Amino acid sequence: MSRYAFLGPSGTFSEEALLTLGVPDLEPMPYASIAEVFAAVERGDADAGIVPIENSVEGSVNATLDALAFDSTLTIDREVVLEIRHALTAAPGTALEDIKTVASHPHATAQCRRWLADNLPGRTIVAANSTAEAVLRAVTEPGTAAVGTRLAAELHGGEVLAEAIEDYRDNKTRFVVVGHGTVEPTGDDKTTLALFLHEDRPGALLMILSEFAYGNINLTKIQSRPTKRILGEYMFFVDLEGHAYDPPVALALDCLRLKLREVKVLGSYPRAR
Repeated sequence: MSRYAFLGPSGTFSEEALLTLGVPDLEPMPYASIAEVFAAVERGDADAGIVPIENSVEGSVNATLDALAFDSTLTIDREVVLEIRHALTAAPGTALEDIKTVASHPHATAQCRRWLADNLPGRTIVAANSTAEAVLRAVTEPGTAAVGTRLAAELHGGEVLAEAIEDYRDNKTRFVVVGHGTVEPTGDDKTTLALFLHEDRPGALLMILSEFAYGNINLTKIQSRPTKRILGEYMFFVDLEGHAYDPPVALALDCLRLKLREVKVLGSYPRAR
């Protein structure tokens, strides 16, 4: 059996992404948080884990980025891009006018902000660890609805009151598989980096970008995050086209290691299509 941890309970978008991998003899293992998914793989309770890392509407999932950069030795083995279609779910027999509270993961409610404002104005929005956890709450708590997957509604006995309530039709989330392995180049790869400065100084970001420009390496994402050490001190996450073993990328990383406090390769992996 291949044991894969995912953000649960059953019926989350993370589980849907997991099922698209085509893993033979799959044993899905739900966990209550992204941190617990990482911990399960670190301990060896699971062979790998799958977690969301970026949404096309709401941006990066910081819990995943921070786990990769600060809290874990796991690396990214693979990425999956999933179309996200949100459904409003409640206990059977619930009408829209009965709803007083809407629960979901904050990323999910944010992706449906306009629909909720137009159709359920004034309702209280509460956070849940996952969309499926919100559905479990909604089917047992009168007056509560959840933003989640149709799969979660079917699994947990909920009634779908409205479908496709996301504000943008081209709503997609990128998920990554995390594990202990090293993935060999395929010729169509991405690399994710965490870059830490010695100190903040003028031109620091330009210096980083120049190394990639000299190697004709295309960056697909760059984002700053606090280092969690000192207020106002930041590091950078970078996604680039290519594998860390590709000569131009390897040379750029070697040059950056001479100039930065730390260059952490969070994974080189096949690019999702």
